[in-house]
This record gives sequence, C-alpha cells and structure tokens, in this order.
Amino acid sequence: MATTFIGWLVLGLIAGFIASKIYEGAGQGLIIDLILGVVGAYVGGVLFSFIGAAPTGSSVIYSMFVAVVGAIVVLWLYHMVTGRRSLR
Repeated sequence: MATTFIGWLVLGLIAGFIASKIYEGAGQGLIIDLILGVVGAYVGGVLFSFIGAAPTGSSVIYSMFVAVVGAIVVLWLYHMVTGRRSLR
C-alpha cells in the first residue's frame, strides 16, 4: 500500500513537470507544478475510469500518460480559476 502511494506520488510529481511544459512551456513554479501534478495523476485516473478505460496499466508509460493527461486538465482548471492565460 505505501509503495503504491509513493509510486503514484513520484509519478504525479513527474507528470506535473511534464504537463507544465506541454501546457504552457513554462511552469508555475516548482511547488505548484508538483502539487498540480499529484492532483492531476489522481484526476487522470478518475477521468480514465469515467470513460471506461483502465486508470492504470501494467506499463509505467501508460500510467504516466494517464497522469499527464490529468495534470493538463488540472493546469487548465487552475488557469481558468486564477485568470492566467497560456502562452500558446
């Protein structure tokens, strides 16, 4: 259980960094990127479950994809709430 939680935490941290580069090109700052990434990993799992896809897979790459998609959604919501615009 603890190993799974730590794994998702690390995956979320990496996903936050990747999503901040994909979404905007420049992050919001290390701490916010990491927090949004961890939340995004969870959101990605929920979204993929909602559409009938597996929230996690046996592949780390698939799990990273799910986490990055969730982190991008969370970043988009963050920008909508804070009123910040994307540079792209």
